[in-house]
Amino acid sequence: MTQEAAREPETLTPGARKILDTAAGLFYERGITAVGVDLIAREAGVTKKTLYDRFGSKDALVAAYLRERDERWRDWLTGQVGLRGDADPGERVLATFDALAAWVRRENPRGCGFVNAAAELPDPGHPGRQVIMGQKRWLRGYLRELAAAAGAREPGRLADELVLLHEGATVLNGLGIVDDAVARARDLAAAALDRGTG
Repeated sequence: MTQEAAREPETLTPGARKILDTAAGLFYERGITAVGVDLIAREAGVTKKTLYDRFGSKDALVAAYLRERDERWRDWLTGQVGLRGDADPGERVLATFDALAAWVRRENPRGCGFVNAAAELPDPGHPGRQVIMGQKRWLRGYLRELAAAAGAREPGRLADELVLLHEGATVLNGLGIVDDAVARARDLAAAALDRGTG
């Protein structure tokens, strides 16, 4: 596992779990700044006091939402790549795009939750912004590990290209700008892999 491994999931009380699940849906669907604690509490069926007792602040709740999304993404991506453990190392790199394609269909109809959140959280000191940056650094590091295992001459450079393709495909898929953006990014990744390892 790369540096910046995801934190161990915290055990939440049933009330806190309900708050976090409600907030996650609202933050992703409507945007972080558009969703206030009054709406979250009402939709979760709790009082604002309970929300603050469990999370302390809206900023902390945003960070918890992003941490949990990060953990789910990391588990999904590494699990899907792990299913191809006996495959050619280059195929394991491309498996990240297959995993991304399934994820965006299932989890990202409005684009990357981290990119969306980053647009709303410009302050580098915001705890949510720190989660976002950690997630993106982890993805690049993971892709670098896979590139090195595939025999890339410059694994850092190839990882840069791969993360650009991952992120670009996710954003453009969410915007509906490019048809089958992830599949097209996978084709470009295969070409980059051939150049970088050939």
